[in-house]
Amino acid sequence: MKNEFLTRDECTAMRGIAILAIMLHNYCHFIGKIVKENEYQFFNSHNEGLWQVITHPDTLLPVHLLSYFGHYGVPVFLFLSGYGLVMKYEVSPQPSSIGEGARTLWRVGDFIRYHYLKLLRMLIVGFTIFIIVDIMTPGRFQYHWYNVVAQLLMYINVLPTPDKIIWPGIYWFFGLMIELYIIYRMLLYRQKNWVVIALVAVCWLLQEFCDPEGETLNRLRYNFIGGMLPFGIGILVGRSIDKIHFSMSRWFWAMVVVIVSALIFVMCFHYQSWLWIPILIIVGTIAIVKAMSQKMMNLMVWFGSISAAMFVAHPIARKLFINVALRQDIYDGLMLYVIATIALSWAVKKIIDQIPSPKL
Repeated sequence: MKNEFLTRDECTAMRGIAILAIMLHNYCHFIGKIVKENEYQFFNSHNEGLWQVITHPDTLLPVHLLSYFGHYGVPVFLFLSGYGLVMKYEVSPQPSSIGEGARTLWRVGDFIRYHYLKLLRMLIVGFTIFIIVDIMTPGRFQYHWYNVVAQLLMYINVLPTPDKIIWPGIYWFFGLMIELYIIYRMLLYRQKNWVVIALVAVCWLLQEFCDPEGETLNRLRYNFIGGMLPFGIGILVGRSIDKIHFSMSRWFWAMVVVIVSALIFVMCFHYQSWLWIPILIIVGTIAIVKAMSQKMMNLMVWFGSISAAMFVAHPIARKLFINVALRQDIYDGLMLYVIATIALSWAVKKIIDQIPSPKL
Protein backbone atom coordinates (compact mmCIF):
# COMPACT_ATOMS: atom_id res chain seq x y z
CA MET A 1 0.00 0.00 0.00
CA LYS A 2 1.26 3.49 -0.87
CA ASN A 3 2.71 5.39 2.09
CA GLU A 4 0.70 8.64 2.11
CA PHE A 5 1.82 11.69 4.03
CA LEU A 6 -1.83 12.58 4.69
CA THR A 7 -4.35 9.77 4.52
CA ARG A 8 -8.01 10.34 3.74
CA ASP A 9 -8.91 9.76 7.41
CA GLU A 10 -6.26 12.24 8.57
CA CYS A 11 -7.63 14.90 6.22
CA THR A 12 -11.16 14.25 7.47
CA ALA A 13 -9.95 14.40 11.08
CA MET A 14 -8.32 17.76 10.32
CA ARG A 15 -11.71 18.99 9.11
CA GLY A 16 -13.22 17.74 12.35
CA ILE A 17 -10.70 19.68 14.44
CA ALA A 18 -11.17 22.78 12.29
CA ILE A 19 -14.98 22.80 12.47
CA LEU A 20 -14.96 22.29 16.25
CA ALA A 21 -12.56 25.23 16.64
CA ILE A 22 -14.69 27.45 14.39
CA MET A 23 -17.96 26.40 16.02
CA LEU A 24 -16.71 27.07 19.55
CA HIS A 25 -15.01 30.31 18.52
CA ASN A 26 -18.15 31.71 16.92
CA TYR A 27 -20.06 31.21 20.13
CA CYS A 28 -17.41 32.44 22.55
CA HIS A 29 -16.44 35.64 20.73
CA PHE A 30 -20.08 36.73 20.62
CA ILE A 31 -20.03 37.32 24.39
CA GLY A 32 -19.22 40.93 25.22
CA LYS A 33 -16.78 40.50 28.11
CA ILE A 34 -14.70 37.82 26.37
CA VAL A 35 -11.38 38.60 24.64
CA LYS A 36 -11.80 39.15 20.91
CA GLU A 37 -9.69 37.67 18.10
CA ASN A 38 -7.39 39.21 15.50
CA GLU A 39 -8.79 37.65 12.34
CA TYR A 40 -9.27 40.31 9.68
CA GLN A 41 -7.41 43.13 11.45
CA PHE A 42 -4.66 43.29 14.04
CA PHE A 43 -5.63 45.11 17.24
CA ASN A 44 -3.07 45.52 20.01
CA SER A 45 -5.96 45.97 22.44
CA HIS A 46 -7.04 42.38 21.73
CA ASN A 47 -3.51 41.16 22.43
CA GLU A 48 -3.43 43.12 25.67
CA GLY A 49 -6.70 41.47 26.65
CA LEU A 50 -5.26 38.04 25.86
CA TRP A 51 -2.17 38.72 27.97
CA GLN A 52 -4.34 39.94 30.82
CA VAL A 53 -6.50 36.79 30.97
CA ILE A 54 -3.46 34.50 30.69
CA THR A 55 -1.52 36.23 33.46
CA HIS A 56 -4.65 36.52 35.63
CA PRO A 57 -6.64 33.38 34.73
CA ASP A 58 -10.11 32.60 35.97
CA THR A 59 -12.80 30.04 35.17
CA LEU A 60 -13.49 31.72 31.82
CA LEU A 61 -9.93 31.21 30.50
CA PRO A 62 -10.98 28.38 28.09
CA VAL A 63 -13.69 30.65 26.66
CA HIS A 64 -11.16 33.48 26.16
CA LEU A 65 -8.73 31.15 24.39
CA LEU A 66 -11.41 29.71 22.11
CA SER A 67 -12.59 33.21 21.26
CA TYR A 68 -9.07 34.42 20.42
CA PHE A 69 -7.63 31.36 18.65
CA GLY A 70 -10.63 29.34 17.40
CA HIS A 71 -10.96 31.20 14.09
CA TYR A 72 -7.72 29.53 12.97
CA GLY A 73 -9.83 26.57 11.94
CA VAL A 74 -10.44 28.55 8.72
CA PRO A 75 -6.83 28.26 7.43
CA VAL A 76 -7.04 24.50 7.98
CA PHE A 77 -10.08 24.32 5.69
CA LEU A 78 -8.31 26.50 3.11
CA PHE A 79 -5.23 24.26 3.22
CA LEU A 80 -7.39 21.16 2.74
CA SER A 81 -9.25 22.85 -0.12
CA GLY A 82 -6.03 23.61 -2.01
CA TYR A 83 -4.70 20.15 -1.26
CA GLY A 84 -7.95 18.50 -2.34
CA LEU A 85 -8.12 20.41 -5.63
CA VAL A 86 -4.66 19.18 -6.57
CA MET A 87 -5.51 15.60 -5.61
CA LYS A 88 -8.71 15.71 -7.68
CA TYR A 89 -7.73 17.71 -10.74
CA GLU A 90 -3.94 17.42 -11.09
CA VAL A 91 -2.83 14.13 -9.56
CA SER A 92 -5.81 12.20 -10.95
CA PRO A 93 -5.95 12.20 -14.77
CA GLN A 94 -8.85 14.20 -16.18
CA PRO A 95 -10.86 12.88 -19.12
CA SER A 96 -11.14 14.99 -22.25
CA SER A 97 -14.74 15.56 -23.29
CA ILE A 98 -14.63 18.62 -25.56
CA GLY A 99 -12.62 19.35 -28.70
CA GLU A 100 -9.51 21.54 -28.74
CA GLY A 101 -9.51 25.29 -29.36
CA ALA A 102 -12.25 27.22 -27.57
CA ARG A 103 -12.96 24.41 -25.09
CA THR A 104 -10.54 25.88 -22.48
CA LEU A 105 -12.91 28.74 -21.66
CA TRP A 106 -15.80 26.27 -21.55
CA ARG A 107 -13.93 24.16 -19.03
CA VAL A 108 -13.19 27.20 -16.87
CA GLY A 109 -16.86 28.16 -16.84
CA ASP A 110 -17.87 24.57 -16.20
CA PHE A 111 -15.45 24.30 -13.29
CA ILE A 112 -16.66 27.52 -11.65
CA ARG A 113 -20.33 26.62 -12.16
CA TYR A 114 -19.77 23.18 -10.61
CA HIS A 115 -18.08 24.50 -7.49
CA TYR A 116 -20.51 27.40 -7.13
CA LEU A 117 -23.45 24.97 -7.16
CA LYS A 118 -21.72 22.72 -4.61
CA LEU A 119 -21.36 25.70 -2.27
CA LEU A 120 -24.91 26.87 -3.00
CA ARG A 121 -26.34 23.51 -1.91
CA MET A 122 -25.02 24.21 1.58
CA LEU A 123 -25.63 27.95 1.63
CA ILE A 124 -29.27 27.90 0.52
CA VAL A 125 -30.25 25.38 3.20
CA GLY A 126 -28.40 27.06 6.05
CA PHE A 127 -29.32 30.62 5.03
CA THR A 128 -33.03 29.81 4.69
CA ILE A 129 -33.24 28.17 8.12
CA PHE A 130 -31.16 30.94 9.68
CA ILE A 131 -33.40 33.71 8.33
CA ILE A 132 -36.48 32.00 9.76
CA VAL A 133 -34.80 31.62 13.17
CA ASP A 134 -33.41 35.17 13.04
CA ILE A 135 -36.84 36.69 12.41
CA MET A 136 -38.35 34.73 15.31
CA THR A 137 -35.66 35.52 17.91
CA PRO A 138 -34.42 38.75 19.56
CA GLY A 139 -31.83 40.84 17.73
CA ARG A 140 -33.22 40.49 14.22
CA PHE A 141 -30.85 41.61 11.46
CA GLN A 142 -31.92 44.27 8.95
CA TYR A 143 -31.85 42.43 5.62
CA HIS A 144 -31.71 44.27 2.27
CA TRP A 145 -32.58 42.52 -0.97
CA TYR A 146 -29.36 43.56 -2.72
CA ASN A 147 -27.23 42.11 0.08
CA VAL A 148 -29.25 38.87 0.07
CA VAL A 149 -28.66 38.58 -3.69
CA ALA A 150 -24.96 39.30 -3.18
CA GLN A 151 -24.82 36.62 -0.49
CA LEU A 152 -26.49 34.00 -2.67
CA LEU A 153 -24.31 34.87 -5.68
CA MET A 154 -21.29 34.92 -3.37
CA TYR A 155 -19.85 38.29 -4.33
CA ILE A 156 -20.81 40.00 -1.06
CA ASN A 157 -17.22 39.85 0.23
CA VAL A 158 -16.05 42.43 -2.32
CA LEU A 159 -18.67 45.00 -1.26
CA PRO A 160 -17.83 47.82 1.20
CA THR A 161 -17.92 47.01 4.94
CA PRO A 162 -18.43 43.24 4.48
CA ASP A 163 -18.29 42.73 8.25
CA LYS A 164 -21.47 44.79 8.60
CA ILE A 165 -23.55 43.33 5.75
CA ILE A 166 -22.78 39.59 5.87
CA TRP A 167 -25.17 37.86 8.26
CA PRO A 168 -24.56 35.39 9.69
CA GLY A 169 -20.96 36.53 9.64
CA ILE A 170 -19.47 33.05 9.20
CA TYR A 171 -21.06 32.83 5.75
CA TRP A 172 -18.32 35.12 4.46
CA PHE A 173 -16.47 31.86 3.84
CA PHE A 174 -18.67 31.04 0.82
CA GLY A 175 -17.59 34.19 -1.00
CA LEU A 176 -13.97 33.50 -0.12
CA MET A 177 -14.14 29.96 -1.45
CA ILE A 178 -15.66 30.88 -4.82
CA GLU A 179 -12.91 33.47 -5.25
CA LEU A 180 -10.25 30.86 -4.53
CA TYR A 181 -11.85 28.37 -6.93
CA ILE A 182 -11.74 31.03 -9.66
CA ILE A 183 -8.12 31.91 -8.83
CA TYR A 184 -7.13 28.24 -8.87
CA ARG A 185 -8.76 27.42 -12.19
CA MET A 186 -7.73 30.58 -14.04
CA LEU A 187 -4.24 31.19 -12.63
CA LEU A 188 -2.88 28.15 -10.78
CA TYR A 189 -4.26 24.98 -12.36
CA ARG A 190 -1.31 22.88 -13.58
CA GLN A 191 0.96 25.93 -13.46
CA LYS A 192 4.52 25.91 -12.14
CA ASN A 193 4.96 26.08 -8.38
CA TRP A 194 6.69 29.44 -8.67
CA VAL A 195 3.37 30.91 -9.87
CA VAL A 196 1.71 29.79 -6.62
CA ILE A 197 4.62 31.12 -4.54
CA ALA A 198 4.59 34.44 -6.42
CA LEU A 199 0.85 34.90 -5.84
CA VAL A 200 1.25 34.11 -2.14
CA ALA A 201 4.10 36.65 -1.95
CA VAL A 202 2.04 39.36 -3.68
CA CYS A 203 -0.89 38.76 -1.32
CA TRP A 204 1.46 38.95 1.66
CA LEU A 205 3.01 42.21 0.45
CA LEU A 206 -0.41 43.80 -0.01
CA GLN A 207 -1.14 43.08 3.66
CA GLU A 208 2.36 43.86 4.95
CA PHE A 209 2.09 47.56 4.20
CA CYS A 210 -1.47 48.06 5.44
CA ASP A 211 -2.49 49.78 8.64
CA PRO A 212 -2.96 46.79 11.00
CA GLU A 213 -6.20 48.28 12.33
CA GLY A 214 -7.34 49.85 9.06
CA GLU A 215 -10.31 49.15 6.82
CA THR A 216 -8.07 48.34 3.84
CA LEU A 217 -6.65 45.30 5.63
CA ASN A 218 -10.15 44.30 6.67
CA ARG A 219 -11.33 44.38 3.04
CA LEU A 220 -8.29 42.44 1.79
CA ARG A 221 -8.63 39.70 4.38
CA TYR A 222 -12.34 39.24 3.69
CA ASN A 223 -11.29 38.21 0.20
CA PHE A 224 -8.83 35.77 -1.38
CA ILE A 225 -5.80 37.91 -0.53
CA GLY A 226 -6.19 36.97 3.13
CA GLY A 227 -6.66 33.27 2.42
CA MET A 228 -4.06 32.74 -0.28
CA LEU A 229 -1.29 31.64 2.11
CA PRO A 230 -2.93 28.46 3.53
CA PHE A 231 -4.64 27.74 0.20
CA GLY A 232 -1.34 28.02 -1.66
CA ILE A 233 0.42 25.79 0.86
CA GLY A 234 -2.26 23.16 0.29
CA ILE A 235 -1.59 23.28 -3.45
CA LEU A 236 2.19 23.02 -2.98
CA VAL A 237 1.89 20.13 -0.51
CA GLY A 238 -0.50 18.32 -2.84
CA ARG A 239 1.95 18.61 -5.72
CA SER A 240 4.86 17.43 -3.56
CA ILE A 241 3.05 14.56 -1.88
CA ASP A 242 5.26 11.90 -3.47
CA LYS A 243 8.36 13.63 -2.10
CA ILE A 244 7.13 13.96 1.50
CA HIS A 245 7.80 10.91 3.64
CA PHE A 246 7.59 11.03 7.43
CA SER A 247 7.54 8.01 9.66
CA MET A 248 7.75 9.52 13.12
CA SER A 249 6.42 8.36 16.46
CA ARG A 250 3.38 9.87 18.13
CA TRP A 251 5.73 11.32 20.74
CA PHE A 252 7.58 13.23 18.02
CA TRP A 253 4.35 14.71 16.72
CA ALA A 254 3.22 15.56 20.26
CA MET A 255 6.45 17.52 20.71
CA VAL A 256 5.77 19.32 17.42
CA VAL A 257 2.35 20.34 18.77
CA VAL A 258 3.95 21.82 21.91
CA ILE A 259 6.64 23.72 19.99
CA VAL A 260 4.21 25.03 17.37
CA SER A 261 1.73 26.14 20.06
CA ALA A 262 4.46 28.13 21.80
CA LEU A 263 5.51 29.76 18.52
CA ILE A 264 1.92 30.68 17.66
CA PHE A 265 1.50 32.34 21.04
CA VAL A 266 4.66 34.42 20.58
CA MET A 267 3.89 35.33 16.97
CA CYS A 268 0.35 36.51 17.66
CA PHE A 269 1.70 39.63 19.44
CA HIS A 270 3.53 41.04 16.40
CA TYR A 271 1.84 42.15 13.19
CA GLN A 272 4.45 40.88 10.71
CA SER A 273 4.69 37.44 12.31
CA TRP A 274 0.89 37.30 12.81
CA LEU A 275 0.47 37.25 9.02
CA TRP A 276 2.36 33.93 8.86
CA ILE A 277 0.62 32.11 11.72
CA PRO A 278 -1.55 30.03 9.30
CA ILE A 279 1.58 28.05 8.35
CA LEU A 280 2.08 26.99 11.96
CA ILE A 281 -1.63 26.29 12.37
CA ILE A 282 -1.45 23.84 9.46
CA VAL A 283 1.70 22.16 10.79
CA GLY A 284 0.18 21.97 14.27
CA THR A 285 -3.08 20.46 13.05
CA ILE A 286 -1.23 17.83 11.01
CA ALA A 287 0.84 17.04 14.10
CA ILE A 288 -2.29 16.71 16.25
CA VAL A 289 -3.92 14.13 13.96
CA LYS A 290 -0.69 12.15 13.76
CA ALA A 291 -0.24 12.22 17.54
CA MET A 292 -3.79 11.37 18.60
CA SER A 293 -5.04 7.95 19.64
CA GLN A 294 -7.17 5.83 17.31
CA LYS A 295 -10.30 6.46 19.40
CA MET A 296 -9.81 10.21 19.20
CA MET A 297 -9.03 9.90 15.49
CA ASN A 298 -12.32 8.08 14.95
CA LEU A 299 -14.20 10.82 16.80
CA MET A 300 -12.54 13.61 14.78
CA VAL A 301 -13.20 11.71 11.55
CA TRP A 302 -16.88 11.57 12.48
CA PHE A 303 -16.99 15.32 13.12
CA GLY A 304 -15.10 15.86 9.88
CA SER A 305 -17.68 13.81 7.99
CA ILE A 306 -20.43 16.27 9.03
CA SER A 307 -18.22 19.39 8.97
CA ALA A 308 -20.04 20.98 5.99
CA ALA A 309 -23.41 20.63 7.73
CA MET A 310 -21.94 21.86 11.02
CA PHE A 311 -20.54 24.89 9.25
CA VAL A 312 -23.93 26.06 8.00
CA ALA A 313 -25.86 24.88 11.09
CA HIS A 314 -23.86 26.33 13.97
CA PRO A 315 -24.90 29.99 13.39
CA ILE A 316 -28.52 28.83 13.67
CA ALA A 317 -27.86 27.13 17.01
CA ARG A 318 -25.92 30.17 18.21
CA LYS A 319 -28.84 32.46 17.45
CA LEU A 320 -31.10 30.18 19.49
CA PHE A 321 -28.88 29.81 22.56
CA ILE A 322 -26.59 32.84 22.79
CA ASN A 323 -29.01 34.56 25.16
CA VAL A 324 -28.43 31.80 27.70
CA ALA A 325 -24.78 32.86 27.85
CA LEU A 326 -25.61 36.57 27.89
CA ARG A 327 -28.28 36.38 30.59
CA GLN A 328 -27.59 33.20 32.55
CA ASP A 329 -24.32 31.23 32.45
CA ILE A 330 -21.72 31.02 29.67
CA TYR A 331 -21.00 27.33 30.15
CA ASP A 332 -24.70 26.41 30.37
CA GLY A 333 -25.29 28.16 27.07
CA LEU A 334 -22.18 26.59 25.54
CA MET A 335 -23.31 23.07 26.44
CA LEU A 336 -26.79 23.63 24.95
CA TYR A 337 -25.23 25.21 21.86
CA VAL A 338 -22.90 22.25 21.22
CA ILE A 339 -25.67 19.68 21.66
CA ALA A 340 -28.05 21.64 19.43
CA THR A 341 -25.38 22.19 16.77
CA ILE A 342 -24.61 18.47 16.50
CA ALA A 343 -28.29 17.52 16.32
CA LEU A 344 -29.11 20.31 13.88
CA SER A 345 -26.10 19.39 11.71
CA TRP A 346 -27.46 15.88 11.31
CA ALA A 347 -30.81 17.27 10.16
CA VAL A 348 -29.20 19.83 7.84
CA LYS A 349 -27.02 17.14 6.27
CA LYS A 350 -30.14 15.09 5.52
CA ILE A 351 -31.71 18.09 3.77
CA ILE A 352 -28.55 18.92 1.79
CA ASP A 353 -28.27 15.31 0.67
CA GLN A 354 -31.74 15.58 -0.90
CA ILE A 355 -30.54 18.34 -3.25
CA PRO A 356 -29.08 16.86 -6.46
CA SER A 357 -25.30 17.20 -6.69
CA PRO A 358 -24.00 19.24 -9.64
CA LYS A 359 -22.16 17.49 -12.44
CA LEU A 360 -18.81 18.62 -13.80
